[in-house]
Amino acid sequence: MFTGIITGVGRIAAVHDLGRSLDHGKRLEISTPAHYLDDVGLGDSIALNGACMTVIAFDAAQNHFSIDISAESLDKTAELNKIGTTLNLEKALRPNDRLGGHIVSGHVDGIGSVSQFAQIGESWLLQVLAPPALAKYLAYKGSITVNGVSLTVNRIEDTPQGCVVSINLIPHTVENTALGSLKAGSAVNLEIDTVARYVERMLSLQPSAPLKAPE
Repeated sequence: MFTGIITGVGRIAAVHDLGRSLDHGKRLEISTPAHYLDDVGLGDSIALNGACMTVIAFDAAQNHFSIDISAESLDKTAELNKIGTTLNLEKALRPNDRLGGHIVSGHVDGIGSVSQFAQIGESWLLQVLAPPALAKYLAYKGSITVNGVSLTVNRIEDTPQGCVVSINLIPHTVENTALGSLKAGSAVNLEIDTVARYVERMLSLQPSAPLKAPE
């Protein structure tokens, strides 16, 4: 589990094929800020742009670690197979950590497209077109994770192409995450609020008869 509060910005330093066919995944080498890996161990979970991955090797002195990403995960995420991609990094939540954002699973629900990213006053307006299938989970003042960052929805607009989500970014967020490198047309990983997921599931089930308490 994660909170959507980014703890470091990394970069894909190398990409290695795990096989010759499209059914094979990749091994990624990720560079990190200095000392970021001081408390990391093999098997730990680190979210890369919102996608939970497992550390299979690391070198704390050289500030890099490796993960294996399957072909399925590559198909369901954005920009996780390109050398040079800037990454939002977050280590897995500990029981005694502050829940500064919202509960994030690290499972990408869909890929969105940035329709606008522009500075307005001291802040930045980020508009993302989310796939139509995610529209029912998005709400005004609700939470959404964009490339691993916990953000608040300021406005939504349903269109035939999907749901346009408007988000306000303060300068601190732009300066301390990889969101500052976004531009119109950028693909982003989206995760909906966990609570919305369960609410939709409960509302979709229509029992044929009222549930009875056990006798």
